Amino acid sequence: MKKETIAAFDFDGTITRKDTLIEFIKFSKGNVKFYFAFLFFSPLLIAMKLKLLPNWKVKQSVFSYLFKNTPIEIFNKWCFEFCAIIDKILCPKTIEALNLHKKHNDKIIVISASMENWIKPWADKMEIDTVLATKIETDENGLITGKFLTKNCYGQEKVNRLLEMFPNRKDYKLIAYGDSRGDKELIEFADKGFYCGVLLPFIDKINEEE
Repeated sequence: MKKETIAAFDFDGTITRKDTLIEFIKFSKGNVKFYFAFLFFSPLLIAMKLKLLPNWKVKQSVFSYLFKNTPIEIFNKWCFEFCAIIDKILCPKTIEALNLHKKHNDKIIVISASMENWIKPWADKMEIDTVLATKIETDENGLITGKFLTKNCYGQEKVNRLLEMFPNRKDYKLIAYGDSRGDKELIEFADKGFYCGVLLPFIDKINEEE
């Protein structure tokens, strides 16, 4: 009996051609606020690049500075409207791969370190049922606290989140798509792994194998 195939797609740099956190900040706060925040947090960003600070900590600091105390209803409205921006920065080859998996009735998931809030509306439009991404915390008044409710969905955490939802690893074939260091563990964990721009042209062959 042929195993079910799960196709796991990273979002930023794989499905999209740009970092959606950056694009979302520009969209929701404007370019001036974005560049001011970039300059303000440049010491932390440099420390992150030098691996002196973890990725999630710097990301949470920037997110908190920009969005803390924002009502979640307003934030989610921005996220819904942001779908139009996402559509403009899609990677054609990855969308081709995603549609091919749909044609084969494979289970498709998006697994990303970006916020679930702006990935989910786009995924719903694309009829993708499962999104495993970073969740944000709100308080009892529905205001964003600036903290992440889950671990930043990056590196090994991508594998952990996948196994939480699909624990019986022997029951399915896993094909993973990524573009960066944050996807390394997931791609190595998969039966087949593809880095965007490297092996995607061979996507039409992946489901021909038993």
